[in-house]
Order: sequence, then structure tokens, then C-alpha cells
Amino acid sequence: MATSTGEGAAAAPKAWPARFKELPLPLRVLFVTSFVNRAGMFVFPLLAVYLVRSKGLGTAEAGLLISVGSTGLLVGSLLSGPVCDLRGRRDALVAALVLNAVGYLGLGTLDGAPWTYALLLFVALVGMGMFGPAANTLIADLATPEQRPFSYTVSYIGNNLGMGIGPLLGGVAAAYSYHVMFAGNIVVGLLCAVVIRIWVPRDTRTGTAAPKAAGGKVRFGGVHGHVLWMVLASFFYVAPLIGLEYVLPLAVTTELNASAGLVGVVYTVNSIVVVGLGLQLEKRIASYPIRTLLLVAGVLWALGLAVLDFGFSLAAVLASTVVWTLGEIIASVVVPTYIADHVDEHRVGRFMALNGFVLGLARLVVPFGLGLIWENHGARPVLHTMLVTPLVGIAVFAVLRIRSSAASAPATPDSASASASASVEAGPGPADAVRSGA
Repeated sequence: MATSTGEGAAAAPKAWPARFKELPLPLRVLFVTSFVNRAGMFVFPLLAVYLVRSKGLGTAEAGLLISVGSTGLLVGSLLSGPVCDLRGRRDALVAALVLNAVGYLGLGTLDGAPWTYALLLFVALVGMGMFGPAANTLIADLATPEQRPFSYTVSYIGNNLGMGIGPLLGGVAAAYSYHVMFAGNIVVGLLCAVVIRIWVPRDTRTGTAAPKAAGGKVRFGGVHGHVLWMVLASFFYVAPLIGLEYVLPLAVTTELNASAGLVGVVYTVNSIVVVGLGLQLEKRIASYPIRTLLLVAGVLWALGLAVLDFGFSLAAVLASTVVWTLGEIIASVVVPTYIADHVDEHRVGRFMALNGFVLGLARLVVPFGLGLIWENHGARPVLHTMLVTPLVGIAVFAVLRIRSSAASAPATPDSASASASASVEAGPGPADAVRSGA
């Protein structure tokens, strides 16, 4: 009979519920509250409808106000790092939820000039922008290197499930009353803030990591330069996702003359793939080099968009969703895990904030840029542009210098000095992107 005590014996993989139970309690609380909070985000998906029907604004005016207010996502992402450093991860999460509730309370109850709606939305979205980076920073604090890919996968799946449920619940609430819609969003957010305040400790940093370099600034070179370049390059995998959010509703209804309900089907397919395959992909992530994973993510993005570009039809829309979602899953797990594995503890919050800033930046520039292309050249060049974007990402990640995952080779006191240079995947990369010394 085979035994499990030998050095070469491989332990049977644990089921995800057992792995979830092994995570620290504050992380489990975070994942549950993040899901509940996402599911309770009734307002944002229906904000344009609310401004037009309830506040009497024109569609163009409502779109402009939402664009202006959405700059709060960028500001919130940038604020998240300093707030995490100065006040702790818990206070950053609570502040994010409270700001979101305050902004939506004003939007739901006050009648004023149109610019006041943009200001109140800005406040609400500062909170929304702060929450994600702060949550990722808390995961980096409390999860071991071996637990991080699983933790970020669970977080990603929970957020996607919540975003799939939220608009449905929000639509039901809005059909009854916009006040109910706002009240539900506010109450859920504040309840999550209370739960986090009770169950997440104020100081979650271990204090065991020795700083590798002085100062807290994010620099293009130096010991953390390779992380910075990766986060910035991830824009090429984020931009197609934001582009699809903008392009698909227009393309389906104008180019295919199909019902807008098909867009909802796309989101359903996306959620099914995320939930059904997310944890399966996570089990295999640790077996491959980081560069390989990022290149595969880019190839999946490119293949999915190629199906959409060269065979645009109802069937192609659904088939492409299955393919590009796999690339989305890989990139969404690998990038925050890489930050957590390779950034000094006192800088993790800043890099997670930068990661959130890249997403917020894409939300601002991508719809505007694609809209200009569509208006001047039509829908087909828009699809071409979206296809080129992950191809550029593949080229960038092929030349960046990328270090191997910390989880794949546990560090020991004897090997710590060697790991700085031995764990670099070769590549020409930008000058000074990686340095092997402190």
C-alpha cells in the first residue's frame, strides 16, 4: 500500500472548501463582504437611467456627468495606497464603503444643479475606487505565498458573481422605486463596513519582511521596477475588457440588429466560465512560469477577439466570450499575486493602488477612444483596434524581465541572497527594469 510519508509522495489536492477554511478568518470575512457589497451595487449600472428618467437630464448630459464623476475611480485608486499605509487596510476598506454610501445618499435624496450630481457621483466612486486595491492589499498581508493565487481567484470569482447579481436586483428595486434602489445600495454597503470593522484587525501587516530599498515611492527602475512595468503593461489586457463593455451593446443592437438582451446573455456566459473554470485554472497556475501565463492570457484574449472580429455574428459573440474570459481569469489572478509576491510589505498598498488606477484609466480613455474611431470609421475598425491591443500586450510581456513566483520556490535564509538573481526569467526588457541587489 502506498504511503504519504515519503519525500516524493504527492499529497492529494484539497477541495476548494477545505482550502477556503484554511484561510485566515479576516480574509474569509473580506471575501463574503466583497461579494455581498458587489451584489448590493444597485445604483451604478442603472445610473444613466436614473439621471434621465428621475432627474430629467438629456442622454448626452447624463453621459457627460457620469464621465466627469467617474474620475473618482482614478482618485480613489490613488488614495487607497496612502490610506492603507497611514491608517491601515481595515480603515481604508471602511472609509471606501462609507464614502460610497455618502455619495449615493446625496444622489438619491438631493435635488440640485446638474454639476452637483457629478460631484456626488465623484464622492461615491472615490469610495468604489479605493475598495479594490485595499482588498488586494489585505490579501497580500494575510495570505501566504502558496495561498495567494487561490485567494485572488476566490476574490475575483466573488466579485464577478456579485456584479452579475447586482444589476438584476437593482432592476427589480428600481422598478418599484429609485429610492428603494439607493437605500438598498447604501444599507448593504454600511452593513459590510460594520462587519469589516468588527472582524478585520486594524494592523494586518506581519512586520517580518525586511525592506529591500529605502523610501516609499513607485519608481520605474530599481528593485521594484519589474513590478511597475508589469502593472503598466497589464493595461493591454484590461483595455479589451472595458472596450467590450462599450462596444458589445452598440454592435449587437446596431450591426446585428439583435435584442439588447443578448448583452445580458454575454455577461451570463462570462460568469459561468469564471465560476466553472476559475478554480480549475488556479490549480494549474503555480505549475507554469509567470511569463508563460501572461503570454497565454494574451493569446486567449487575441483568439477571442479574433473570433469576434473576423466572424462577427450572434454565435461568434458567445463563442468569443468563452475564450477571452479564460484570458481575463489568468491575468486577473497573476498580476495582483505578482505584486504581493515581489513588493516590500510597506509598498504593497501603493502598487495595488496603481493596479486599480490602470483599470480606472482604461474606463476613462477606452470608451472615448473607441467612440471616436466608430464615429469616424465605423464598427469594423473598432474591432480591429481591440484585437491589436492584446497583441501589443503579448509583445511587451515577451520582452519584460519577469521574476518567478515566490510560491514556486520557498525562500530560506541560506537561499535568500541567491533568489534575487536566480529567480529572474531572462528577457531584454527596459533598461534597469530589474536589479538584483538592494
